[in-house]
Order: sequence, then C-alpha cells, then structure tokens
Amino acid sequence: MRITLTEFVTLDGVSQGPGSPDEDTSDGFALGGWLVPHMDGTFVQRASGWLDLADGLLLGRRTYEAFARDWPKITDPADPFAERMNTLPKYVVSNTLTEGTWHPTTMLGGDPIQAVTELKTRSGRELQIHGSARLADTLLAAGLIDTLRLVVAPTVLRAGRRLLGGPGTTSGLRLVHHEATPTGLLLLEYETTGRAPRGEYEGVTAFL
Repeated sequence: MRITLTEFVTLDGVSQGPGSPDEDTSDGFALGGWLVPHMDGTFVQRASGWLDLADGLLLGRRTYEAFARDWPKITDPADPFAERMNTLPKYVVSNTLTEGTWHPTTMLGGDPIQAVTELKTRSGRELQIHGSARLADTLLAAGLIDTLRLVVAPTVLRAGRRLLGGPGTTSGLRLVHHEATPTGLLLLEYETTGRAPRGEYEGVTAFL
C-alpha cells in the first residue's frame, strides 16, 4: 500500500486543531477551528474523493483519541466523510495505548518505522494519515510517505504546533496537482522524490 498524508495547515505552518475550538487544546492552544470558515463545496468534494482511495487509516495516539471521541457521534447519513471514517480499518502507532474503542482498530506498538514498513508491503491502495503530525514527520523523514496532500488555509495564527518541524533527513517533493477553492484554500498534492536537492545560484544566465 502507498502511505499518504492529508494535512490541514495555516500559512505559517500550524496544523493543530483545524476543526473546532476544543479539538486539540494541548499546550494551551486556544485558536482551534481555523479551517472551518474556509470549507466550501470544492474542498468537501476533493477531500471526499481522497478518502475514497483509502483502504485504511494510519494514526498517532493523539489524533486517534480525538477522532475516536468525535467521529462516532456523527451519524448523519448525508455526511460525506462519517461512514467511511467510522468503518475503515484504523492502525494506531502507540506504545501507551493497548486497545482501541473506535472499531475496527489495530494497535501498532514497538518501532513505528518497522511497523509501518511492514504495512506498506500489504496489498491495497492507500493507507492514509490524517492529522497525526508527529507521526507524519517521523515517517516522512524515514522515507515512508509517498504522497502529501496539503490543504493550506489563508490564515496566520502565530501559535500552535507546526507541521514537519522535527529533526531528520530532508525531503524532496514534486507537485502533481494544485487547485484553489472559492474561499481561498490551496489544495496541493505532492509526491516524494527522495532527499531535497540543493544547488548554488550562479546568476540568471545559468537558467537560460
């Protein structure tokens, strides 16, 4: 299976608490819900299409606990995400949780790199990471993520947990799709290409 990351971020890279004020208040974060004013039909259609490609969800402990608390409460059959979120297999990378409450759930203890590497060998389409920024950072640095789908909101928070800020090797990306929604969200899809290339600027003539 391919490992894909879907992440909502602000222009200054914050990924914490996009969906509601109380989604993630850890470390005193009080600015949650910043994505909601910009959600529109185009965003919902694209995000629903991405979720259609999933054969499972790969989550860190923090995101799993938040999702397990909130998603089962959404029972409206017209909701474009709830049925799939609630029924897809969940794989949770954690050395502190021993069992899940949001079924079907499989706990992955021990070395996360080893556990996810084994999952990638299984047949299927996409194993999707949603949120779980710390897990995503670890897996990207290890070269295990194939595709990044970023939804960039036109807002700057100047506070909150930022995406992809941990140590590790660099990552090169190739843009394969981009789109702006009517409310100003940027939908960016990248494929990973190995380590980030570097060069030395030698003047304009070098590019002619």
